[in-house]
Amino acid sequence: MDRPRRQDPIAQLFGEFAERLGGEAWQPAVDVYETEKSLVVQVELAGVRAEDLRISVDGERLRIRGVRTPARDAEIERLHRVEIASGPFERVLQIGAAFERDAVSASLEEGFLRIVLPKRLPARRRIEVEG
Repeated sequence: MDRPRRQDPIAQLFGEFAERLGGEAWQPAVDVYETEKSLVVQVELAGVRAEDLRISVDGERLRIRGVRTPARDAEIERLHRVEIASGPFERVLQIGAAFERDAVSASLEEGFLRIVLPKRLPARRRIEVEG
């Protein structure tokens, strides 16, 4: 049975996206899909610059780290609502399919990071029958 949720003061302050904030880091939304030739990871990163991103592959883990710097207008006197998370983030995804680690590519366009992991084709070998 679900317990009733108490009103969370953090949620009141930060709005409906408070659950994406976790301590010192926030969590960007991620989509993972498969095409015929690759696995694709798409990450929503509006306001994050390419030079503030670090992507690495360790075994079957894809690690995406970065930082979003808050855009602050010098004329702001008082904030009324803050929903756009800023600061450092990290996502680690377990990739459950074989992919070519040396051929992984990434691009950042219109606020979306797109990481393409080309599928590893199974090695085929013809076996000669002796006889």
